[in-house]
Amino acid sequence: MGAWISYVWWGGPPDQVNPISGLTKREIYAVQKSWAPVYANSVANGTELLRRLFTTYPETKNFFKMVRNLPDNEWSQNFQFKAHVINLMSALNMAIANLNQPEIVIAMMVKLGESHKRRQIKEQHFHDLKNVIVQMFIDVLNLDGNTLGAWGKTVDFWYKHIFSALNAEETR
Repeated sequence: MGAWISYVWWGGPPDQVNPISGLTKREIYAVQKSWAPVYANSVANGTELLRRLFTTYPETKNFFKMVRNLPDNEWSQNFQFKAHVINLMSALNMAIANLNQPEIVIAMMVKLGESHKRRQIKEQHFHDLKNVIVQMFIDVLNLDGNTLGAWGKTVDFWYKHIFSALNAEETR
């Protein structure tokens, strides 16, 4: 009977891999559960994420004209920067909340890739961001190996579709 309850609770086999996202229901749950406390204080956590990105990869600060020439301690006072942080965290939240609907997430990631392509952002910049996110999650959330693995698979799923848009040839 326990297996049946587990099946109903998960909405299917918890370890069956979704052929589109490559994620299991259990992995999606781990990502969503670990994301909840981050998103609960999204502006502070998003600001910290970008602070770490700019500190680790200083050249990335040049993509953000609103803070490019500001001292570090003034970023959080800049309304354009704060709006970008809110957009970033909201986009991540929507992508995480919809992991059970991978086709929707794909459409979101393609759109994100197209918008970042116009800003001349390259794959390496996204890899740099992933490195910062992983390190921040290790430092702050103390995630276990399974949850970190689920996050890695999630970001790889997102990046596959972001990169397809970033690297697409222009058609005219």
